[in-house]
Amino acid sequence: MKYRVQVLAVFFVLCSVAYGAQIKALIIDGRNNHQWKLTTPVLKKALEDTGLFAVDVATAEPGEEGLKNYRPKFSAYQVVIDNYTDYPKNEPWPAETRAAFVEYVRSGGGLVLIHAAASAFGGWKEFEEMVGLAGWGGRDERTGPYVRFRDGQFVRDTKPGKAGHHGKQHAFQVTVRDPKHPITRGLPPVWMHTTDEFYDSLRGPANNLEVLATGYSDAAQGGTGENEPVLFTVRSGRGRVFQNVLGHGPENMKCVGFIVTFQRGAEWAATGRVTQKVPADFPTAEKPSLRQ
Repeated sequence: MKYRVQVLAVFFVLCSVAYGAQIKALIIDGRNNHQWKLTTPVLKKALEDTGLFAVDVATAEPGEEGLKNYRPKFSAYQVVIDNYTDYPKNEPWPAETRAAFVEYVRSGGGLVLIHAAASAFGGWKEFEEMVGLAGWGGRDERTGPYVRFRDGQFVRDTKPGKAGHHGKQHAFQVTVRDPKHPITRGLPPVWMHTTDEFYDSLRGPANNLEVLATGYSDAAQGGTGENEPVLFTVRSGRGRVFQNVLGHGPENMKCVGFIVTFQRGAEWAATGRVTQKVPADFPTAEKPSLRQ
């Protein structure tokens, strides 16, 4: 019965989109080894600037009691923006919260993960399946393969090794690998992202995974020398999951490439489509574009 109620709740909030209502979005935060108190307002504003979203924030209060009482009502929203990670402290959510989160996504809820959210909840198998690829948190070859773009195709690299790594912050190009997906449709085939932390060596089950764009993890900057996923989606049950590994901090989030792919990814995760046009100030292959 509880699962059935969750399904109906998600169905009704999804239906509201068809009648012109704003998309109900929830940002989750309160634990993060990055500057979540600074980045959550940036993410909230980016969504609200589109005019498409009504955004709430659910913050886990400090301490053991705050975590114990953390029970966002996921099913009241069409998309959850994950700006949360328990890495490196390994503080799992209460069992009830974990169960509600899994039911929400599998029954049709949207999920968007931003940057450090990729390091959350190592060892939580259902989370690994939902997000496709992740890093840190004790993950290694037992979690799943690396996914790299080599010689014109994606390969699953099963060699042993830890998951999650980054070199020095630097500007880098993002290459669209699926120009037909609603999130990336109309974007330049290659665009320059501003100075940022480049996540590479993510691992996971990679089931129902679609890589939309990659970046080159430059060995000269401490990277892997591989073309690594930076934007990708996963279908989890009836849910749509979008992961954007860009956006280390508020300065990095000023990149129009980050803003636009985040906005479009959130709309797709919530509705399965993208109505937003590519703005005129989108980065070129040679030059990043920033908004203040």
